[in-house]
Amino acid sequence: MQGRIIRGIGGFYDVLMQSGETIRCKARGRFRNDGITPMVGDLAEISVPETGFASMDDILPRTNALLRPPVANIDLLVIVLSACVPKPDFLLADKLLIQARTLKIEPLLVLNKIDAAKPEIKEEFLNDYAAFGTLLSSSRTEENIDALKTALTNRVSCFAGQSAVGKSSLLNALFPQLSLETGELAKRTDRGKHTTRQAELWPFLGGAVLDTPGFSLFEMSELSQDALNTCYPEFDGVYTECRFSGCRHNAEPDCAVKALLAQGKLTQGRYTRYLEIQKEIEEKRKHKYD
Repeated sequence: MQGRIIRGIGGFYDVLMQSGETIRCKARGRFRNDGITPMVGDLAEISVPETGFASMDDILPRTNALLRPPVANIDLLVIVLSACVPKPDFLLADKLLIQARTLKIEPLLVLNKIDAAKPEIKEEFLNDYAAFGTLLSSSRTEENIDALKTALTNRVSCFAGQSAVGKSSLLNALFPQLSLETGELAKRTDRGKHTTRQAELWPFLGGAVLDTPGFSLFEMSELSQDALNTCYPEFDGVYTECRFSGCRHNAEPDCAVKALLAQGKLTQGRYTRYLEIQKEIEEKRKHKYD
């Protein structure tokens, strides 16, 4: 029988079957010998004996896998930012977009707390991410909660973003029965407390939703310049027209990507953060063997 792992508890795994039944399983010892660690989101083959615990016999090939949090087979990455406090971390959002593109996960950018939005933040959000799917929401007024439900239907979705942007509040609006703990914003630092402690999938409208620990630090993986180019939809069909092959779109002359700025097809914010991400990747490459 096949099902999806929705949580792991002390060496046991709860597997959701297509029938809607959840079966608690223990992974076979060979998984440890083969260096395989089952992840939430994995599709697994299990067997159920007449007595004793069910056994997880095999893990089906993954379409993708995130390491932080450890979750597999994600269809949609919901990147949540705040429209007021805390100040939205657009650099983190850009890094998450690169990760989504690299892993072939569809992104959805959600600007939450829109009922208390600062106009300039709303404008920056909509301009910077015009090339992506975006949604303006409020868990307090439930603005666009139905639109968010539609986006999550029949998909395995993962929520990510800074602490205190309202991920748990949005999930409470989607799953009133969960009554998830929500963090109080630290007044002196404008940073939220981490309230989500473990990865867990909740079945939802033919798919499943996973809440992730809030975080404000994210390390970029090493990417080639060409791979980085492909992570920016604004660059599509343009970066190959640069004068120099392997153009970094920084100080090189006759750069087609920099020309996008003058044409209004690339915002200054996205470009400035691109340069910061590129520098971070180059520093990582430079010190790879330190």
